[in-house]
Amino acid sequence: MGKTLGYVGVVLVATLLLHGCSGPEEEVAQTQPNSVAEERASEPEPPAPQVEPLNVTMSLSAYLRPDRRIMVEGDTNLPNDAQLQVVVEREISRVRWQERTHVVDGKFEAGPLGSGSGLPDGSYTVTVQLGEATVQPENVQARIGTQGEYLAGELVSQSRHGLGQVATYSRRFLVGSEPRRTRDQVDIIEDK
Repeated sequence: MGKTLGYVGVVLVATLLLHGCSGPEEEVAQTQPNSVAEERASEPEPPAPQVEPLNVTMSLSAYLRPDRRIMVEGDTNLPNDAQLQVVVEREISRVRWQERTHVVDGKFEAGPLGSGSGLPDGSYTVTVQLGEATVQPENVQARIGTQGEYLAGELVSQSRHGLGQVATYSRRFLVGSEPRRTRDQVDIIEDK
């Protein structure tokens, strides 16, 4: 029994020595960052720069050329180089003509739009849409946000594809020298 107590005593003393030696060093090692990346991650991030919301405005006008194709011109407060899609749609048949354009000094234009034989008389809708932020140049993304999150106003809506916010403006026109009776608010484009 004396030998057993001796062995137990030696094991006990060895365990205490090992535990006593490793305790404080492990605590110090655990409180120090292991890498520069961990050290930077523990620092608070600087606040993101605040960007004022852009309350989007657009207006447009349209006119028929002598070949009865339509030209679209407009004004907007979107930044220079913003990519726009202009669509002219005949309401009765849903036939569309479209063109991509971009903003230059607060203005945009597209056309001529329509078939080679000219637009028949009738109702048309002209729609201008600011594409998703992912297809916009970097300077435009800086102003509108990478998901269009800085866009605001009644022209702004969620993209159909879930890629953030877009801005859309539509206006109806009647083409022809004899406008039809309508109760809707519509502009008349006459032959010149």
